[in-house]
Amino acid sequence: MVIKIHIGVIGAGECSTEIYGIAYEVGCLVGRNEWVLVCGGLGGVMEGAARGCFENGGITVGILPSTEKRSANPFVTLAFPTGMGEARNALIVRASDVVIAIAGGYGK
Repeated sequence: MVIKIHIGVIGAGECSTEIYGIAYEVGCLVGRNEWVLVCGGLGGVMEGAARGCFENGGITVGILPSTEKRSANPFVTLAFPTGMGEARNALIVRASDVVIAIAGGYGK
C-alpha cells in the first residue's frame, strides 16, 4: 500500500484576491507532488488551495463543518460532512502530516 503525504491547509473562509492566489499556489504544489490536500472544504483559502491542487491532478479532501456534502466547494474530491462546526478543524490537523496556515483565521 502506498501512503501519500497529507498536507492540511487552514485559513479564512473569506479572503482577498492576493491571499486566494497564495492558497492556490500552495495547492498547485500539493497537486504537482501527488500529495493529498486536506482542508475545511469551503470558500476563501480552502477553495483556493483545493482549486490549485485539483487543477494539478491532486486529491482534495474537505472535512466539512456541516452535515451536507453539497456544502463543499467544487474542487473537493472527497467530502466528509461532520456536523461539528469549527471543531472539525481538529480533524483536519489530525488527518494531516503537515498543516499550513495561510493568513490566519479559520473557515466557518
